[in-house]
Amino acid sequence: MEAKACSKSLALKTTHVLPPDTNAYGTLFGGKLMAHLDDIAGIAAVKHAKNPVVTASTDSVDFLAPVKVGHYISIEAFVTWTHNTSMEVFAKAITEDISTGERKVCTTAFMTFVAIDQKGRPIPVPPVYPETEHEKMLHEGAPLRANRREERRQNSQQLAKTFGTKYVME
Repeated sequence: MEAKACSKSLALKTTHVLPPDTNAYGTLFGGKLMAHLDDIAGIAAVKHAKNPVVTASTDSVDFLAPVKVGHYISIEAFVTWTHNTSMEVFAKAITEDISTGERKVCTTAFMTFVAIDQKGRPIPVPPVYPETEHEKMLHEGAPLRANRREERRQNSQQLAKTFGTKYVME
């Protein structure tokens, strides 16, 4: 499988923040922003894999600045690293006050996607290579993040086993 540049998976999205998308403080619901991140990161993963993908994990979603009603958010995402059937995608969201032009990075996130075939089984993905300094930085740090995700996944599996399917208060 031929390796692809990180930039070949770049996906972009800009959206207007409207009142139904916000909380009582007039700022974007975190879950709504996470849905936007998952959407655009998933598109980046599909562009790389050239196959359907499913979200395997979302980690280090950091809300750095509020996104106010009436602002725009622009999200960019691209594949930073691959491993057999999975892809790590970095996403960054920028909030912009359209009346002043002030822009702030409001969120960064790493997400993992797995490429699947028509039967929902994982399939191999092409390797990815970085070209820019930022891409190289993200690519080099990916194995450490992957190890942390695996440790977190094992902890989550243990919690699921410990607590089972009964409600905690039963």
